[in-house]
Amino acid sequence: MSESDNQSQKNEFDTPWKEILRTHFEDFLAFFLPEAHDGIEWRRGYEFLDKELASIAREAEIGDRRMDKLVKVYQKDGVEYWVVIHVEIQGGREANYPERMFTYNYRTYDIKKRPVVSLAVLADDDINWRPTEYGYELWGTRVGFRFTAIKLLDYSEADLERSSNPFAVVVQAHLQAKKTKGKTEDRYQAKWKLIRSLYQRGYDRQKVIDLFRFIDWVLHLPREADERLMAEIVALEEDKKMPYISSVERIGEERGVLKGIEIGEQRGEKKGKADTLTRQLQRRFGDLPPWASQKIADADLATLENWSLRILDAPTLESVLADPS
Repeated sequence: MSESDNQSQKNEFDTPWKEILRTHFEDFLAFFLPEAHDGIEWRRGYEFLDKELASIAREAEIGDRRMDKLVKVYQKDGVEYWVVIHVEIQGGREANYPERMFTYNYRTYDIKKRPVVSLAVLADDDINWRPTEYGYELWGTRVGFRFTAIKLLDYSEADLERSSNPFAVVVQAHLQAKKTKGKTEDRYQAKWKLIRSLYQRGYDRQKVIDLFRFIDWVLHLPREADERLMAEIVALEEDKKMPYISSVERIGEERGVLKGIEIGEQRGEKKGKADTLTRQLQRRFGDLPPWASQKIADADLATLENWSLRILDAPTLESVLADPS
C-alpha cells in the first residue's frame, strides 16, 4: 500500500475512533483489555492527558500521534496508574512501531514515575503483522519490553454479534468499512444491519446516537442510498417508539461536528508548533522582525516542522525560514 493510501485510511478512521474512545473509554478497556478494566476504580474517574502525551511525543521525536491516548486512572488499592493507548490505523507493517511503543512507555515512566500500561489496537489489513515486543542486548546488558496488541481481524462476526459491549459494534463497523469499500449495496446492507442491532442490544439513547455517529462516518454511502437508509431508520424508530437517531439533526451536522473537532485539533497542533519555533528563534536570534512572525503564522505544519530542524545548523534567521526546496 502506498503512503498516500495509508494516509487516506488514517483520515477515514482517525476522527470517529478518537471520539468513540474518548466518550466510552470504560467500555473500550472492558472490551480490549478486561484485566485492566477490572483493576480500575472507576468511581474515582479518569483523565485524558493530551498535553502530557504531546510533550512526550515531541521530546522523543515521535511522528504521527493523532490516535495515541494517555489516560490517568486509579487502581482499586488507590495507586495512580498511567495507560498508554495507541490505535494504529494503517495498511501494513511499520518497522519502528515496537520501538515507538517502547519509547512512549519509558518516557512516560521517566517523567511520571508511575507504572505504564501499553495497549495497541491494530486495525490494519495484514493478518501476519503482530508486533508485541521490543528489546536489545549488548555485552551483558539486556533490555526487553512487551506490550498488549489486539488485532481486529481476529474477531469473528459471530462473537461480535453476541457481545453487548458497544466496541463490538465499533469493530464490526470498522471491518465492514474495509470489506465493502467501493461496493455500495453491500455497504448499505452492512450499515443497515448494524444500525438495527443498536436497538436490539438494549443500549440507551445516547449510546445509540454515539455508535450511529461512528457507523455513519466509517460506512459512508452515496447520497441516494443514504436517503433511502434514513427512511428505513425513521420507519424502524416509529415502529419501536424509539426516536433516537431521527431526532438528531442528521448526518451532515454530525459529520460537521466531528470534522470541526479534527480541524480544531490540527489548528491547535499547528499553533503549538509555531509558538515553540518562535521561542527557539528568539532565543537564538533575538526579537523577530514582523516579516518572520508573519511567515511563521502563514506556514503549514509540515513547513514549521522543517524549519524547526534547521535551527541548530542554519547560520541566519533568513536561512532558517527559507522556503523548503
